[in-house]
Amino acid sequence: MNLFDETCFECSKLITEKYSTSFSLGIRAFEKRFQYPVYAIYGFVRYADEIVDTFFDHDQRQLIDDFTEETFKAIRAGISTNPILQAFQQVVNHYGIDHELIEAFLNSMKMDLDKTTYDNGGYQVYIYGSAEVVGLMCLRVFSENNTELYNQLVPKARSLGAAFQKINFLRDIKSDYEERGRTYFPGVDFTNFTSVEKSLIEADIKKDFDDALEGIKLLPQGSRLGVYVAYVYYLQLFKKIRRIPAHVIQQKRVRVSDSVKMGLYFKALLHRKMNMI
Repeated sequence: MNLFDETCFECSKLITEKYSTSFSLGIRAFEKRFQYPVYAIYGFVRYADEIVDTFFDHDQRQLIDDFTEETFKAIRAGISTNPILQAFQQVVNHYGIDHELIEAFLNSMKMDLDKTTYDNGGYQVYIYGSAEVVGLMCLRVFSENNTELYNQLVPKARSLGAAFQKINFLRDIKSDYEERGRTYFPGVDFTNFTSVEKSLIEADIKKDFDDALEGIKLLPQGSRLGVYVAYVYYLQLFKKIRRIPAHVIQQKRVRVSDSVKMGLYFKALLHRKMNMI
């Protein structure tokens, strides 16, 4: 059984490395005991997201419904032959991750099948389910049954997840709108996206970032550096997006090069050694 479990976690690790260099490098900065659990969470949310974002030639509704059913079946049974769900259910059951967080996440994934525009209420629901709860799942791992610490950092973890997701929305405006017909920001017409609208969105993201940094500094030592690495990667991406005019952001996907990411990684290590985080 140990070999089976190890290969399941390794599958989640492979998914993370294939889909996200940013999160992969961040996870490597965690102490060993946190790495497999976070890989498991990322692998789970990545595959659910993949169902609604890329499987257009298949019955996506049936696929996400089946995935939801299989997820909770695995959690209840404590076993799954699906390696991603096997790794994920172990983390959920071991760390006591609230099932409401999982339900909120899967519901947001299903929203992508039906909704193409959002009012403010729907936007907040989507942000919570698609991103904030993922931060809360990871926070449950990092707090290691310290309920007081978990409750203290819940708002900060939500802010970080929200900041990441809103940056993703800005970065992926072109593909979301042209390929999937989605516009997430309420009241924004991307056929006439203005610099004023972009500035308002950026001010909201900055507030989330500032709030999140306070929480990162309070995380346990074994997880603090890894979360900070992800934070500085996204902060760099945010800075790059802010320099680009509104009409240009609609035409190309902004990214941070791997060489810049490595430089940021070593800078984060230096900040840690200097007790800046």
